[in-house]
Amino acid sequence: MDHGTPFALTKRTSLPARLLSMLRLIGLAALGVSALWADVFSPADHLIKQIEDRYNGARTLSVQFTENYSIQGHSRPSEAGTLTLRKQGKMRWDYSRPAGKLFVSDGKTVYLYTAGDNRVEKVPLKDTEDMRAPLAFLLGHLDLKKEFTDFQVHAGDGGNWLDATAKTDRVPYDKISMMVAPDGSIHDLKIFLHDGSLLTYSFKDEKLNPSVSDNTFHFETPPGAEVVNAVEYSLQGK
Repeated sequence: MDHGTPFALTKRTSLPARLLSMLRLIGLAALGVSALWADVFSPADHLIKQIEDRYNGARTLSVQFTENYSIQGHSRPSEAGTLTLRKQGKMRWDYSRPAGKLFVSDGKTVYLYTAGDNRVEKVPLKDTEDMRAPLAFLLGHLDLKKEFTDFQVHAGDGGNWLDATAKTDRVPYDKISMMVAPDGSIHDLKIFLHDGSLLTYSFKDEKLNPSVSDNTFHFETPPGAEVVNAVEYSLQGK
């Protein structure tokens, strides 16, 4: 008589039961962790992290832009060109439409040159109200939750829209909305200003960390140009 058989059968039937119990416990624990993760990290949190990871890790950026501005249903002609950024606070907007328009920040002062008027508007970066200047935040220490609140996410064509409201009324806009691609890049940006106007940017052909010389952000006043100092830029005064 084989006395080992009942023992062997008992071991074989009880072992899967124990494993099943363990797997159930592990499954319940995993569900609990997933629920906690969902509560702590919302879809907005994931998008914010994607954006910040992408841009906080870059030192330079180059992208093609299209700029549109409208107020009370009236739109001005669309403008376009190339935007180049470098940490910290350096930027250059070379316009191909209209040709000869240039906006430069060397990190301390911003310059707006219009070839048609042969005129330079110059103002300290900290005093400007021009909405191009804040886009330098992309290559600063980007912290969206420090500047915005009430984040909302909704699906869009080619990515997700991230909507946010300004935390303070000391900035010239109420809220922003950005189209975020799966890689964390910003393809479209809408800026809703206090006066009801809307400023939009579309971006394409983004390049992270291209080679960019410091001279790119050095502004030379063109010969014979009129220079206007200490001007607070406004969209209506461009």
